[in-house]
Amino acid sequence: MVTQQQSRRRNGPEEEDTGLTERTVRINRVSKVIKGGRHLSFSAMVVVGDGEGKVGIGMGKADAVPDAIKKGSTYAQKAMIDVPMKGTQSLMRSLSNLGEQLSCLNPPLPDRGYSGESVRAVVELAGIKDIVPKVRRSTNPTNVVKAPFGRFTKAKRSRNRNCTKKSLSKNELVVEQEESSQIED
Repeated sequence: MVTQQQSRRRNGPEEEDTGLTERTVRINRVSKVIKGGRHLSFSAMVVVGDGEGKVGIGMGKADAVPDAIKKGSTYAQKAMIDVPMKGTQSLMRSLSNLGEQLSCLNPPLPDRGYSGESVRAVVELAGIKDIVPKVRRSTNPTNVVKAPFGRFTKAKRSRNRNCTKKSLSKNELVVEQEESSQIED
């Protein structure tokens, strides 16, 4: 009779169904020349999302492709963020750049869809249905994926900052400053 613990050892750990979808955007083979010959390793960029406003990207490096994808997936799950959305659309005309790459995300007419393989991975897994991406200058898949991801985090931060400023009046700000100075003393 096989116990449950012996079964886990044979089949590996049981994986939970988290409801996350992952998509591999890029796999890169890296060759390093060393004294004994060449050392091959692989890097993989993975996008993970739940389709309801949460998405993450991760870059995994390993000696084998499956291990690199697995590492990238783990890093992406740890780096998940909430995407600011309104229905199935995201930000109103979002412009972001990363290095020499410039990307623009425009809201189109409803039910028009989107194009661009690298941006599509981030946008679909985030749950955004209607968006038109435009990439200018460098079309490096790594930067094309990182640029909208960075824009989503900046938008979330600025939205939170604006909400806190609008909700507090001048009197409340003064009270908060006095309370914080009393705590420090």
